[in-house]
Amino acid sequence: MKAEEIKCPECGAVMSRKRRNPVPTVDIIIEHEDGGIILIERRNYPYGWAIPGGFHEYGETAEECALREAREETSLDVTLTRQFHTYSDPRRDPRGHTVSTVFIAKGKGIPRAADDAKGIGVFTKDNLPSPIAFDHYQILEDYFSERY
Repeated sequence: MKAEEIKCPECGAVMSRKRRNPVPTVDIIIEHEDGGIILIERRNYPYGWAIPGGFHEYGETAEECALREAREETSLDVTLTRQFHTYSDPRRDPRGHTVSTVFIAKGKGIPRAADDAKGIGVFTKDNLPSPIAFDHYQILEDYFSERY
């Protein structure tokens, strides 16, 4: 494997890295004050309905990422209530290996689709939309069954 050159963001030193690592992401199960959970319809590939979430930015904690992604995709400021579970199957995202820390949050107000979301809705276990992207159907099954 050919080494990849990267620059240190602090000092600019060139480093060499031979390893490829999974990319950290977050997903946020937002429990809406009127009942149900908020899902977004994705504007970009892979298409379908998804739990709001996205990629960490450099220097950002998982909690900060979750709050930012929730605001960017749903236009809501949410309150994180707990960390739910981590999902790491290398096949969970067709674009590459990601590891997602899933949070549960409370949301108030009228959700509005923004950023990568082209649609948004509040759903219950009994009226989930289709298709659901990534491994989010499994995450929602785990959530509704109170597996974790």
